[in-house]
Amino acid sequence: MEKTSSYRDLLVWQRAMHLVEDCYRWTNAFPRGEEFGLKGQIRRAAVSVPSNIAEGHTRHHGKEYTQFLYVALGSLAELGTQMELARRLAYLTPDEMGLFSSYCEELRKMLYGLRNAINRYKSH
Repeated sequence: MEKTSSYRDLLVWQRAMHLVEDCYRWTNAFPRGEEFGLKGQIRRAAVSVPSNIAEGHTRHHGKEYTQFLYVALGSLAELGTQMELARRLAYLTPDEMGLFSSYCEELRKMLYGLRNAINRYKSH
């Protein structure tokens, strides 16, 4: 596995950043009363995904890196739950939820793929 010079070079980090941008756009339309509730939770969980990818990348041990990838996966699951609630409350359109779901599935696969690549590299 070739080490990238920066977490910014990682496609999974770039895709996670796109998800954050979309989550910010989608939550802009939430009711004012959600400013410090669901809206804030969604934004924090979304930001946590690329943040943990970046932090893991700076670690010098594969075990630490994979631990941060698991945290990113946890944040992605947390975000999925919050977005489902937003959908149930009709804060999101079906199209927005569909796009979000496809982003999540792609990111989940990419995170597991990166974890597997790190584990293969460690075992050599």
